[in-house]
Amino acid sequence: MDDSGGARTLSVLRSFLDDVHEAPPGELPAVVARAAGLTGWGARMYLVDYEQRVLVCAPGGTPPEPPDVLPIEGTVAGRVFQRLEPLSQGDTLWVPLLDGVHRFGVIELLLPEGTDPTDPAVVDRYRLLAHVAGHMIAAKTPYGDALTMLSRRQRRTVASELLWSLLPPLTFGCPGLVVSGILEPCYGVAADAFDYNVVDGVAHLAVFDATGHDLNGTLVAAVTLAAYRNSRREGLGLFETCAAIDEAVGEHWDRQMYVSGVLAQLELATGRLRYVNAGHPAPLLVRRGKVVKQLGGGRRILLGLGDGSGEVAEEWLEPDDWAVLYTDGVTEARDPAGRFYGLERLADQLERSADDARPAPETLRRLMHEVLDHQRGVLQDDATVLVAQWASGRERQFWPHPTEG
Repeated sequence: MDDSGGARTLSVLRSFLDDVHEAPPGELPAVVARAAGLTGWGARMYLVDYEQRVLVCAPGGTPPEPPDVLPIEGTVAGRVFQRLEPLSQGDTLWVPLLDGVHRFGVIELLLPEGTDPTDPAVVDRYRLLAHVAGHMIAAKTPYGDALTMLSRRQRRTVASELLWSLLPPLTFGCPGLVVSGILEPCYGVAADAFDYNVVDGVAHLAVFDATGHDLNGTLVAAVTLAAYRNSRREGLGLFETCAAIDEAVGEHWDRQMYVSGVLAQLELATGRLRYVNAGHPAPLLVRRGKVVKQLGGGRRILLGLGDGSGEVAEEWLEPDDWAVLYTDGVTEARDPAGRFYGLERLADQLERSADDARPAPETLRRLMHEVLDHQRGVLQDDATVLVAQWASGRERQFWPHPTEG
């Protein structure tokens, strides 16, 4: 990249950072457009909706009159979102919009005629712009509702509002690990939840399914999440964490409410997976593109009914293995004839995704849409999946490496 190209890239970045400090979340698309305009580009930001079916145009871009939504299936923008690969379409360049490995949507860049999108200076400029835009969305969204409201396509229940406010971002990546979760129905969920974290080289993973399909069930799930996070932050092990959840749920609901779940700890340096299963469907192990086994150990009584006792099971993962945690709302989803979606279909979808080398979040998006379609769009129970990909190097593929030369 020559000096003039580097100076222009720096000017775009400086303009963005100067402009974004006092911008509320709803003004971020306009900040991106103004920064892109310094290099003669137009820019529009599209955010994915909660059901991950469409990309919704955020107001404030240039030119100002785009389509309101673009379907993910069958569009160039949708392919960029699915595959996380920039694509050109004439003088338009579509770029993934990410924070780390979490997918927010895409940016549409309208380039001057004759611009070469593979030119190193152009690549460097759009990479920096998209990187900073993604980070700013993650940082600014908690301070306002504008972008959150844009992603909504229908009304959300109070129970769902509470639970979604407690969930972590759907996707996380660090060296050697990608974790991705999904939960449906995203507008009316009640009692499923998932969580993850990485502390001192250990990934902490959990999926929970509380009793009830109303606000009370959501409260049980919320207390379970709080007890789980409190235990993790206090440095407690799996036994002690289960005991803490037993105490929190059991005392508050007098042993009348309970939670099934899987709690796991994955050592990133070695692939050692330790887990406890409290009355929950056994996780699946995907190896070399095939579901090779159910992780059936670590059984104990339901959370909220026990005393923390039980066994901790152990499994040693191999590089590129997937550990798949899920709730029974996936396998027990029924079609109009009463047929279950079932474990076989779940395994088939995971294996097809592995064959196609799909990123974990795209695997879960397609899986959940298939589960919803199986029930004609109406779930009888909440459905949740959490996938951990260990030591795969996939975390490095969520954004192309900088162009050399």
